[in-house]
Amino acid sequence: MEGWYGRIFRGCGFFDADKPIRKFTRNELHDLLYKEPTKIKVDGINLTFAGLIPTIQKSFLSKDVEAMQPHVRAFVERVVTFSTCPECEGTRLAAPARSSKIRGVNIADACAMQISDLAEWVRGLKEPSVAPLLQALAASLDSFVEIGLGYLSLDRPSGTLSGGEAQRTKMIRHLGSSLTDVTYVFDEPTTGLHPHDIQRMNELLLRLRDKGNTVLVVEHKPEVIAIADHVVDLGPGAGSAGGSVCFEGSVEGLRGSGTVTGRHLDDRATLKKKVRKPTGKLEIRGATTHNLRKVNVDIPLGVLAVVTGVAGSGKSSLVHGSIPAGAGVVSIDQSTIRGSRRSNPATYTGLLDPIRNAFAKANGVKPALFSANSEGACPTCNGAGVIYTDLAMMAGVATPCEECGGKRFQASVLEYRFGGRDIAEVLAMPVDEALAFFGEGEARTPAAHAILQRLADVGLGYLRLGQPLTTLSGGERQRLKLATQMAEKGDVYVLDEPTAGLHLADVAQLLGLLDRLVDSGKSVIVVEHHQAVMAHADWIIDLGPGAGHEGGRVVFEGTPADLVAKRSTLTGRHLAGYVKGD
Repeated sequence: MEGWYGRIFRGCGFFDADKPIRKFTRNELHDLLYKEPTKIKVDGINLTFAGLIPTIQKSFLSKDVEAMQPHVRAFVERVVTFSTCPECEGTRLAAPARSSKIRGVNIADACAMQISDLAEWVRGLKEPSVAPLLQALAASLDSFVEIGLGYLSLDRPSGTLSGGEAQRTKMIRHLGSSLTDVTYVFDEPTTGLHPHDIQRMNELLLRLRDKGNTVLVVEHKPEVIAIADHVVDLGPGAGSAGGSVCFEGSVEGLRGSGTVTGRHLDDRATLKKKVRKPTGKLEIRGATTHNLRKVNVDIPLGVLAVVTGVAGSGKSSLVHGSIPAGAGVVSIDQSTIRGSRRSNPATYTGLLDPIRNAFAKANGVKPALFSANSEGACPTCNGAGVIYTDLAMMAGVATPCEECGGKRFQASVLEYRFGGRDIAEVLAMPVDEALAFFGEGEARTPAAHAILQRLADVGLGYLRLGQPLTTLSGGERQRLKLATQMAEKGDVYVLDEPTAGLHLADVAQLLGLLDRLVDSGKSVIVVEHHQAVMAHADWIIDLGPGAGHEGGRVVFEGTPADLVAKRSTLTGRHLAGYVKGD
């Protein structure tokens, strides 16, 4: 047994870890399985021992499955069965609450309605005694509709919302506020939005400004940058190559500034003159997931296919919920990567394994020494690199560990070197530097180099290998997930908004990556709103015409050129304006 759990179970003193379990006494078996948390000291370190059952209950069963790290979630889903409560049918409400009704509708029924329908229902209630309450409720529901979220229901679990939906939900409380002289900060509010919806978002941002507030927006979309009164451009590069203010001023000044953003601000992708020919098709028949209306559609294989439509039109329901099982699909959806402050790109992608093995082989020692979560961890900070101090009512404080200087490893481990670097120096490398380090010379490690190349391909060359996942943005986490799943064996890749968080200059790099996947014989299906990706597609499937129960239908199938020529849908009209620079 390796790692901290191994040290705890070996050093607890409640049983002999080398003794076969079948020979345990009744007390020993009870301590192994059921013992309550008990303070122990192992190798001079204060630790807590608990039996396997309470440990599993606390670590797995009492937590939200959606919030777990991928490997933990895979274990839980394999051994635990979750089902809808038969008593309340998933409403979480007691029988008395469900029996109270207004016009035949109880509170669970109301929360299950599409918000646009619920707003109409509320306006139809005529009860003078609660008129102010109904008026305020109607205004809040109308705000959902106005901000483009009328297709949601109030009982929708917050964990199932996309990043853009979650952020727009937070905006609603401020739309009706009478406060002025407030500074609002929005971080990429257009995430997950169709160009049609971006127009509405811009109107809301301008309305907040015109009420006498300051609105600060972190954004890449040129449509949002165009409405700014003042632009601050950071760079010139990413990671350690950035951090400087490259430009301050008007949008027109940005265009002539010569910065990376300024040069790419007016970029417009052109329609392909020649599209790829499909090698097959993926049949979807009678799809009814969520708002889909018995959709029948053939998704071409061997090409770059884009599924688009306004937010809430049913794109993810079609691609993630309706593709038949056994189609050899590798799906990279919008769910965020969950990870503790100990998780980093090296651990998440599996990169740390070939690195540890290379260090171990070069120095003739065990690979576990080169893990900050195992035998090589600094004993003072337990491999965290920092000491966390709980200040009770105030926020906790993290200070660098004085013993290891924040390097997370024991001093003896840092004496082992590979290619002239110790393990802490390697984990401090950016991906681009590590790519060169493991690609040639005495440190050449093909397994590590292959993973690093995928990270560079998705535009993460500036990330440090040991950078905590908790410091990554949503877009960075999604691209990290993409780089990881690119290694899986599959014939069809499904990507959900891979441009999220990408700078204008990085979109071209992403398109090159998608082309390489298709040219290597893969089929790529992308759920996307970005016009550059639409224009670059071989085939487009447009869902709509609206959101919620107003959507769920295929309103166009064909090439981007045909979509632009017909301009028969919202997507077609916006794409036509984009490629023509209108």
